[in-house]
Amino acid sequence: MSTHIGAQAGDIAPLVLMPGDPLRAKWIAQTFLEDARCYTEVRGMYGYTGTWRGHRVSVQGSGMGQPSLAIYANELFTEYDVQSVIRVGSCGAMTERLAVRDIVIGSGACTDSSMNRIRFDGLDYAPVADFGLLRAAHDAATAAALDEAVHVGLLYSSDSFYPARPEHAARMVEYGVLAVEMEASALYTLAAKFDRRALAICTVSDHLVTGEETTSQERERTFGAMVEIALSAGAGTVR
Repeated sequence: MSTHIGAQAGDIAPLVLMPGDPLRAKWIAQTFLEDARCYTEVRGMYGYTGTWRGHRVSVQGSGMGQPSLAIYANELFTEYDVQSVIRVGSCGAMTERLAVRDIVIGSGACTDSSMNRIRFDGLDYAPVADFGLLRAAHDAATAAALDEAVHVGLLYSSDSFYPARPEHAARMVEYGVLAVEMEASALYTLAAKFDRRALAICTVSDHLVTGEETTSQERERTFGAMVEIALSAGAGTVR
């Protein structure tokens, strides 16, 4: 039983979907999983396990930001032997190539966080997604013929929701970054450390260029397309 999750051995499936918002975790479990059972409410960070098309799947909230996600990812990998984690989150579009409700499958994650600089003694590590999950997610999105546009590319994992240096975002866009979020870099790094699989799939909830945004309730309950992609990709690649 881990400190922050508190689940019993066997409670958590080898495949975990991980939204930041614990209420989105609850919504995903109630909407997409059969026989979903809550295995944790520690600190209000809900976790559920159920089945999707015969595959055992868990959904675990992570909270906002890389330090919070790192706590849950570490415990999932080390205490519960989770093999694959797919982040299903929201992101802010940084370029006019994207529209609100588009989906970004993160091939890699740039960051302004010091977490990896500390981990690698000042070296620049490049956190990337698991290619098998990435390919499976792209294939699932293509097969689903979604109304939402799906993009594959770089995410920017920022430590600040309200950045002190907004010009950094513009520089990222010059180098092909599509959207900003707050967790993928830490997830990809930890998956590499523990030889596990990770992917971030994010729905555009707001647009840094146009100012358009969704409501908090829409972010919690209406981003179902990315969940379907994640479930299809994850269930098809569980070892």
